[in-house]
Amino acid sequence: MKNLSLQWRITLMTALLIGATCIFMNVLIGYSGRHYMDSIGSHITGYEETGGEDPDFFDPRRERLDQELTIVIHGAQESFIATNWYITAAAALLGGVLAYFLSGHALKPLRTFAAQVEKVQPNNLTDTKIPEAVLPEFRQFSRSFNQMLDRLDSGFAAQRQFTGNAAHELRTPLSLMQAQLELFSAEHPEVSPETADFLRLLREQTERMTQMTKTLLEMSELRTVPCTERIEIGPMVEEIFTDLAPLAERKNITLKATGDGTMTGSDTLLYRLLYNLTENAIRYNRPDGTVHIAVAYEASCLHITVTDTGCGIPQPYRESIFQPFFRVDKSRSRENGGVGLGLSLAWEIVALHGGEIRVAESSEKGTTIAVSFPTDASAD
Repeated sequence: MKNLSLQWRITLMTALLIGATCIFMNVLIGYSGRHYMDSIGSHITGYEETGGEDPDFFDPRRERLDQELTIVIHGAQESFIATNWYITAAAALLGGVLAYFLSGHALKPLRTFAAQVEKVQPNNLTDTKIPEAVLPEFRQFSRSFNQMLDRLDSGFAAQRQFTGNAAHELRTPLSLMQAQLELFSAEHPEVSPETADFLRLLREQTERMTQMTKTLLEMSELRTVPCTERIEIGPMVEEIFTDLAPLAERKNITLKATGDGTMTGSDTLLYRLLYNLTENAIRYNRPDGTVHIAVAYEASCLHITVTDTGCGIPQPYRESIFQPFFRVDKSRSRENGGVGLGLSLAWEIVALHGGEIRVAESSEKGTTIAVSFPTDASAD
């Protein structure tokens, strides 16, 4: 019973109740029917025996009539009992079928609620509220759920505001630090090797913090970007390949693209999405490897896959790589200049467009990142 759905539990309990009621009624009706049939037979026999004739007179025809009457009564009793059991089984079965469909209709609001809950994402909290004009049993449930969504939306809004404010506050001093370091290096070209290494380290870390601040600021301002432009994915991929060609040439990475498609969204954000995915595929690839971007329509969705020939992502980390500041290999990420926000920003952009991003496949031969956008965000 623990593994059965609520609808099947209601169906089984209703069928058992109907079956028990029918069996009880069958027993009572069967007992009553046998009693009255025996009574009818005894009345008929008594009437014939008191018909005014000599009771000691033996009549073979009367004896044969009594036997035939007894056989008829017993046959009627057996037929009556069998019919009652057939009716009982049919009533229990019909009651179970009706209970299944009626309980399914009664549980429809619960299924609607479950489907609505599955659609909840951090970027659509206000759009997934449940109407409170429902059954009285679900009204308080809906009200509580909507209030929870309001609290979550307020929390995420406060988090975005804090991130944006912090990024704004950090951007100015970091820019000043960069300018001062460059000025100092230009005015003091002949410094000791130790000082030169120290200045280089400061410039690298300042540049890294500047990039992180820029990405945080972009993530906090995603919701303000309109997503109403008509975008051709093929030309965008070619533009990204052109921009990343120097990085690919340093590692002798071959860039390939197949397919094309159009969708509605933000040109700036989708460019950043594909740029981040392609850049990651190049940075964490093997020398003389390949990066392949494929665009295709499948199952009424626009699918974009980015495949590399790197060392792969371990199974436990495939869901975590889209979290902010998460790194599979911290040492390699720092060597490549990453700040741990590229894939997190990609996830935010995909979610803003109503799509889904995931690690479709990963092994020692490479990794495939799959991005899909629903029909309402794409077009043939």
